[in-house]
Amino acid sequence: MSTDAIVVLKEDHKNVKRLFKEFQAAQDGPAAKKARIVTQILSELTVHTYLENEVMYPEVRRLLPDLDDDILESYEEHHVADVLCMELATMTPDDEHFDAKVTVLIESVSHHIDEEEQEWFPKVRDGLGRAQLQEIGARMQELRPDAPTTPTEPKALKKALDAIRA
Repeated sequence: MSTDAIVVLKEDHKNVKRLFKEFQAAQDGPAAKKARIVTQILSELTVHTYLENEVMYPEVRRLLPDLDDDILESYEEHHVADVLCMELATMTPDDEHFDAKVTVLIESVSHHIDEEEQEWFPKVRDGLGRAQLQEIGARMQELRPDAPTTPTEPKALKKALDAIRA
């Protein structure tokens, strides 16, 4: 697998979008299936946002200061997703708001993914060399095994608080 940071993040996006489609297809299905899919979504998003917040965003912010506004917007979009993930982590599919909350999470994250892939990633690729993107991606991959996998883990909570302060 490539260590190019953008390739790594796009692979995460692909996995998350696949899970979103699975959830949408299972909306009228058994609660246990919906719960399993949402648990996977929460895990994927927690790891992904942790890696972006810990490595990608700070590095791009340091190396490409002209993209500061884009990064600040991304931090805020992560914050919205973090709040929804925290709430969903405490819910079951039987909760009256469960499906609606997952739908809002899907819409919010899908918007974020589209912005990153169509607007932000091309600017980052233009501004950073291949070696820099591979170095950033390698650092993200090094952190991945120790990244939080649930939104309630202390590292995930710290990530959310750090993003608010950024």
